[in-house]
Amino acid sequence: MFNLKGRVAVITGASSGLGKQMAKGFAEQGADLVILARRIERLEELKTELEAKGVKVLPIKCDVTNTEEINSAAKEAEDTFGKVDILINCAGSAKNAGVLNMTDEEWDFTIATDQTSVFKMTRAFANIMKKNNYGRIINIASMYGLVGNTALDTVAYHSSKGGVVNFTRAVAAELAKYNITCNAICPGYFDTELTHETLISDEFTAYMKATVPLGRYGNEGELNSGAIFLASDEASYVTGVILPIDGGYTCV
Repeated sequence: MFNLKGRVAVITGASSGLGKQMAKGFAEQGADLVILARRIERLEELKTELEAKGVKVLPIKCDVTNTEEINSAAKEAEDTFGKVDILINCAGSAKNAGVLNMTDEEWDFTIATDQTSVFKMTRAFANIMKKNNYGRIINIASMYGLVGNTALDTVAYHSSKGGVVNFTRAVAAELAKYNITCNAICPGYFDTELTHETLISDEFTAYMKATVPLGRYGNEGELNSGAIFLASDEASYVTGVILPIDGGYTCV
């Protein structure tokens, strides 16, 4: 089960963090990959590592807030592989502040990077999937898209990821007629470049131990199994699902 050989997967934010981890996981399942990020040199390094697993890899420099770059990447992916089967919207960043102090610039940056980018990527690549009457779209939201928190003021991030959650449901309903599924994963606390400085603090570690039933941060690769399942043929009847992978944070 869950063999992705012959499938083409597009992964944004693949130069580091969860995107890079998922690229490795999908390569191990045999998927050919289109890896997108702004740092092309990191993608080239990752390409060498992934190709050693026997898959084809196309790295593309792409800013997921830039419509022209997204549409160009979609065309290059389709021209190279003839199709796109899987899209993982993982790229993201955030400016952290609370509602009382957040600036317009901080809000706009976070919404553009974490929510509007998902719309733009999905629009471009779902139009390719529609041609082949097949697709798997997986949006990486956050457990913060489901709940608030008392550890860190980050209102725009909560808002953007909450938007991704319901965007996922809307797209699942709209694209089902084209045999395209759309699901979201809501990660909990994973140590990545984006989160490292926050997570390593004694204060936040104590908060995590008090609020995460499993009592730890997520380890590298622990998101891959959920993404691989949702991307598989076996998940053909699964759409509109919001899957927390958070050590139990949202169950209490």
